[in-house]
Amino acid sequence: MTYIPLSGLSLRDIEYVVAVDDLRNFSRAAERCGVSQGGLSEQVRKLETLLGVVLFERSRRRVTLTPEGARLIAMGRDVLTAARAMIEAARVQTGPLEGLLRIGLIATLGPYYVPTLLPLLRRAYPQLRLQLTDSLTNIMLRALRHDELDLVFAVLPVKGDNFHCAPLFEEPFLAAFPADHPLAERPALLMGDLQGPDLLLLEDGHCLRDQALALCGMPIQREQQRLAASLEMLWHMIGAGEGYSLIPRLALRNRSEWADLISLTPIAGANRTIGLVWRATDPRGPAFAEFANFLRENAPEGCRAVSTFATQREDGPTTPDTPDTEK
Repeated sequence: MTYIPLSGLSLRDIEYVVAVDDLRNFSRAAERCGVSQGGLSEQVRKLETLLGVVLFERSRRRVTLTPEGARLIAMGRDVLTAARAMIEAARVQTGPLEGLLRIGLIATLGPYYVPTLLPLLRRAYPQLRLQLTDSLTNIMLRALRHDELDLVFAVLPVKGDNFHCAPLFEEPFLAAFPADHPLAERPALLMGDLQGPDLLLLEDGHCLRDQALALCGMPIQREQQRLAASLEMLWHMIGAGEGYSLIPRLALRNRSEWADLISLTPIAGANRTIGLVWRATDPRGPAFAEFANFLRENAPEGCRAVSTFATQREDGPTTPDTPDTEK
């Protein structure tokens, strides 16, 4: 069997013979393909020579397919369909976001941001199919690094040359006290006011724990720390009078039934920057950047859209610069 190298077979030549088959006329086929009739005829002959098969019976009045031509051109149509599908698949990866998108959100953000996020995405990105998960930051970033996630919503900064980060919005913290706590009577607070043994924290692994410690500016011995396993448990401990803590703004929604038990007080300069993180090598980077712009323009109520990240602002400290493996 004679070996025919694939380098001699071009998609353009297949397009030519498919056009001739469709129109049964070399002149009209050449016009559709944007070439001269002589050029198209020559390429069809070269293809026939390469394949060792006559594809068309030619006469002055008509062009008809040979039996071998019918079989091979049907296969050629399949080749063109596969090539167009390949181009479309590449367009989806580098153009507008479509198809499956695997998103991770840190546990102190996901349950409170997703109810607002999903309606926005349904309207603006109807072709997206979302796979959402929430967990600790280090787990989310590890999954992102191993191509088990496409995007992660995390607190910035996130360290690592293999990640690209786009800031989205600043989320304020409020101090949450038991209603009868002495500090609950103050209209506003500074972070130094929260330095005390009643400060409640989340367990190790939660970025909110590290943020609270850094913002309060006080070391707390591990044996003195009073910990909660989740933000919801932290809220219940505050309501039961166990102490006070910092609560992100988005986590305060739909908690009106707690008004008699918990008092909320603004804190000057206490906030965290939420950003979108993806692998720096992902070819969808430009599409992800546009996605970040959309999210920034639709920042949640009570949060301020940002386009750059800084660890220190004039109005006070923000998110601490902690390693990504510890958040």
